[in-house]
Amino acid sequence: MQNPVSTVPALTTLRSSLASLAGMPPTEALDALVRAGHAHLPLPGHGATLARWQAFAAVGAHDLPLAKVFEGHTDAVAILHEAQAHALADTPQATWGTWCAEPPDARLALLAVDHGHDHGHDHGHDHRHILRGRKAWCSGAHGVTHAVVSCWDDAGAPMLAAVDLRQPGVRVTDEGWNAVGMRATASVDVWFDDVVATPLAGPGFYVERAGFWQGGAGVAACWFGAATRLADALRERLAERSDPHRLAQLGEVSVALQGCAALIREAAATIDSAPGANAMRTALTVRLSVEATANTVLHAVGRALGAGPLCKDAALAQLYADLPVFMRQSHAERDLEAVGKLVATLEDAPWTL
Repeated sequence: MQNPVSTVPALTTLRSSLASLAGMPPTEALDALVRAGHAHLPLPGHGATLARWQAFAAVGAHDLPLAKVFEGHTDAVAILHEAQAHALADTPQATWGTWCAEPPDARLALLAVDHGHDHGHDHGHDHRHILRGRKAWCSGAHGVTHAVVSCWDDAGAPMLAAVDLRQPGVRVTDEGWNAVGMRATASVDVWFDDVVATPLAGPGFYVERAGFWQGGAGVAACWFGAATRLADALRERLAERSDPHRLAQLGEVSVALQGCAALIREAAATIDSAPGANAMRTALTVRLSVEATANTVLHAVGRALGAGPLCKDAALAQLYADLPVFMRQSHAERDLEAVGKLVATLEDAPWTL
């Protein structure tokens, strides 16, 4: 496993770059991070998963909409590597979205067509694939250049495809996102009108690959980073004026975050020790723990600081709007039920010291 000390200079440089991007729209900031090499992260399960998640937390502490598109880009690159599509993963200066939400009213079709027949020529069996239909929840759609999308083939099987969004036939709408929180991600609907795409691996690849749950755990690192920013805001204000109640609330926040950080480090080590294993329980446990911790932090910091900063500090107010929306990627009690089912079948309880 990579020595954690070796990740410190990279994190320091990343944080310095993030500071220079303040106020920049998320996809423009993502492009800057990609060009500077900051999005070239260790792949999950390759021995430095914690370093990957530390980068997500750093971006989450800076700006959650940026963290959303940054994590989506790096997740797409990881998916492409898992699908052995290394050339696509290395597309110069590309910024990627990962658009794999599957609402029943927005299913994207991946159709195989005969290229020669399509152009009125006899080229034998020169097949290509096209995307047709509407895709929902497309974060960063107005700015990213490429996307990995979930879709359905001619036989009705779930597939993944990579698509260059700079083609004719791609129409990015302004529909599908009315929230104040995470507004800057512009997670809107995108229409595909017979757009050329590249299938990735085979049917079911997206959810069956080891990286599915590894990536699901990584998203929680973005939430965790935002929670640490709230804790830092409380700590900074205590330097100006402290009282017993605020100190107690800082103590509550610190205990919650430290426990959660320990679980995140343990999860990263678990994934690196068994990179091909199904990490569902690990990922859901981390996500639910971070969600609970972040809610504790939101509650305690809000009570400690009062209405003033929430109304007059624009960045803090935006964070209070963004974080609850981003965390709704968690499926709440459904995920808790899934963890319960997994734990019930274990030989040993996962909480044993």
